[in-house]
Amino acid sequence: MSRISDSFSKRKALITFITAGDPTLSVTERLIYDLERAGADIVELGIPFSDPLADGPIIQAAHARALKNNVSLKDVFALVGKVRKKTKIPLVFMLSQNLVEKYGPDKFYADCEKYGVDGVIVPDLTPDEKIEKGVGIGEGLGTGVGKEVDKIFLIAPTSSDERIKMIAKASTGFIYLVSATGITGKRTKSSNLIADMVLRIKKYSNKPVAVGFGISNPAQAREAVRSADGVIVGSAIVELIAKKQYAKVAKFVSALRKAIDA
Repeated sequence: MSRISDSFSKRKALITFITAGDPTLSVTERLIYDLERAGADIVELGIPFSDPLADGPIIQAAHARALKNNVSLKDVFALVGKVRKKTKIPLVFMLSQNLVEKYGPDKFYADCEKYGVDGVIVPDLTPDEKIEKGVGIGEGLGTGVGKEVDKIFLIAPTSSDERIKMIAKASTGFIYLVSATGITGKRTKSSNLIADMVLRIKKYSNKPVAVGFGISNPAQAREAVRSADGVIVGSAIVELIAKKQYAKVAKFVSALRKAIDA
């Protein structure tokens, strides 16, 4: 059982997203420890990119701040290696396929294993590309590299049953359910389709389902986990980081944890 799967086996999972290197790598390191202490089960690290896919203005701005500091994928791997000396909390990279290709797919997944990255989300890599081409997935190239790294795919509310079945089969660690169409960002209301979508996914897989995109307060998080196995919160946290309100990040995550557990 991977560390990601183990997290879901213990309780409803709280997955927190931050952008690596925003505003600096040292702050990111400190935030990872703070998030864990506040009750996060998994930390998702966005890898800085000039044109982040599906991200709204809050996270786009975070990428821009990190890129001003020339934060690279290599730098984030080094950060993970440092973090692994102090914590075993599951870490997931979210990044563009362009960055994987530039780094070299086999080297990328080999370094994920080497440094301790537990899972990878590549929004612009679809399961059919993985199956047909093996692009960006080490074992798909016949090398076996990256076999221990969970590959997490996204399911949208508009997905057909056929596509849900394919994604559910391909995804490992957990299945990422996008709560609403569009880009990431804070929303005042959660989609009422979440429960129905979780039921549709569960027809094809018993893998954990975590809901993301737009979950921005404790009430929404509590509602989401009534049907889902976990919740992903990003923009609301990144917005606090942009304001350098680091103490509030921990308080906010603690409030999310209490709401989920309730």
